[in-house]
Amino acid sequence: MYTIVTGAAGFIGSNLVKALNERGVTAIIAVDNLTRADKFKNLVDCEIVDYIDKTEFLGRLLAGQFNGGIDAIFHQGACSDTMESDGRYMMENNFRYSLGILDWCIDQGVPYLYASSAATYGGSNVFREERSFEAPLNVYGYSKFLFDQVVRQRMPKVSSQIVGFRYFNVYGPREAHKGRMASVAFHHFNQFRSEHKVRLFEGCNGYANGEQKRDFVFVGDVAAVNLHFLDHPEKSGIFNLGTGRAQSFNELAVANVNSCRALAGEPALPLAELIGLGLIEYIPFPDALRGKYQSFTQADLTLLRKAGYDAPFASVEQGVPQYVQWMNARV
Repeated sequence: MYTIVTGAAGFIGSNLVKALNERGVTAIIAVDNLTRADKFKNLVDCEIVDYIDKTEFLGRLLAGQFNGGIDAIFHQGACSDTMESDGRYMMENNFRYSLGILDWCIDQGVPYLYASSAATYGGSNVFREERSFEAPLNVYGYSKFLFDQVVRQRMPKVSSQIVGFRYFNVYGPREAHKGRMASVAFHHFNQFRSEHKVRLFEGCNGYANGEQKRDFVFVGDVAAVNLHFLDHPEKSGIFNLGTGRAQSFNELAVANVNSCRALAGEPALPLAELIGLGLIEYIPFPDALRGKYQSFTQADLTLLRKAGYDAPFASVEQGVPQYVQWMNARV
């Protein structure tokens, strides 16, 4: 029996493959698109038994080639570019492809654990898994939102596990290939290495400079939640996956700069001193993001906790130093 991970060479997918390996699971079929070949690096230290291009996988799946041979599918593959303007591509890639896998899993009774997104909430200021709070601001968010609606319609009618995870702002190892779509933590580290300073947006939407807040969640915690539900196939639903704690971009930058300073044997400093030394600076808020930017996100974890996941989540003060050390070891 095999476990399938789509988007396996991507950020969260490769961390899931590694986490599965660490618990002794190596019979993994990796599905991805290596048109951008540098993603292969994310799987070099992982164990898999096969790789299938995403353009071939769905057809082979629906043709019955994997019937009776799959333990679970982690569907992490998607276009996650929130600035993508090709709606036809986004809906085919994120919605229709996901729907094909869902149909197969329901037919075969195979657990289906998939990536949704906090982008489904869009302009909402309440982040609870309810239809009334969902208002995506871009076609990426809409593609995830629409698939969640289909899942909600089908879930009561099936007995096999279906779990959607609304990822908040995930950061951590194996995301370098994402380029401009990589996490803010990734960009802060590289800015500091190259320019010895970190740049943040000035205030917007009533927030002071750098005080916009997001729910930043370490990718190791994301993998742990996925595996928890794999271990509990009786649990289905759509769940927020964040820390339940909103932290400012200032806090994220301070954690990153001080982690970089620690590598050089320099002491940690508070925000005001880092600003005074020019190690953190503010730049104008870009016009291209106005009306499309979430200035505050904070996952409501009520349903996740009710489903039995009770482990703590790393704060940025805990997760960012781990990530900085990981990146520094690879430069």
